[in-house]
Amino acid sequence: MNESFKSIINQYKDFSEVKAIALGGSGVNNTSDHLSDIDVYIFVDKDILVSSREEMVKRISSKYEVGCEYFGSGDEFLVDKLDFQLDIMYWNVNWFENIIENIWFKHYPSNGYTTAFLFTLNNFQIIYDTDNWLLNLQTSIQTEYPNELKQNIIKRNIMLMKDKPFASYYEQIEKAVKRNDVVSINHRITAFLASYFDIIFAVNELLHPGEKRLIQYAKDNCSILPDNFEENIKKLLIQSNFETLNILNDMVEKLRKIIL
Repeated sequence: MNESFKSIINQYKDFSEVKAIALGGSGVNNTSDHLSDIDVYIFVDKDILVSSREEMVKRISSKYEVGCEYFGSGDEFLVDKLDFQLDIMYWNVNWFENIIENIWFKHYPSNGYTTAFLFTLNNFQIIYDTDNWLLNLQTSIQTEYPNELKQNIIKRNIMLMKDKPFASYYEQIEKAVKRNDVVSINHRITAFLASYFDIIFAVNELLHPGEKRLIQYAKDNCSILPDNFEENIKKLLIQSNFETLNILNDMVEKLRKIIL
């Protein structure tokens, strides 16, 4: 950690609301590339005023967005001196403790991505931690994968994929295909794949790594994979290319014309 980055972290430490700070994301997991930003997780016992956050960010950045609430409380900004982007996420300590408790100890499954928060926790590089709160939480999940959680993930998600008597993803996709409803088809395929990967990682007793590079991660880390794993996914999805970006851009620009 260079001195400029340390000085930024030290400014966050000065907020009395901050209990712990950790680095996460692809930079810590060795999956980053030149497009990756740096994820910084700020754990707070109560919210820091947005005005106070902005005052701090303005001292180090000329391009920033403070008070983002699109994916939870956070700030994003380009550090002028270092020429890289920081993605700051503010997580309430009680909220995060409850997530870990419900998944790892009470074995509650989700509709896909069940253990993604635990993967994030397990891979944190902790850089500030009052009373070792975050370290103790991290250590608490470094145990054998709970079999009950594994079975609950499999049961819930296979039901959602096809085994429910009504409104399984498969049934919804089937109806959408018959209606030629392409938006619904893609919406439900995305959900289908979320459950598909949730089951695969549970079967392999691995924490879910999130939404990026899942095919490669599964190939590199899972000893048990379905036959024709990659082939079937690629058949299911139309492979993206740069024309996709042109289409998306055109869609946005045409949308702007009707909302002005």
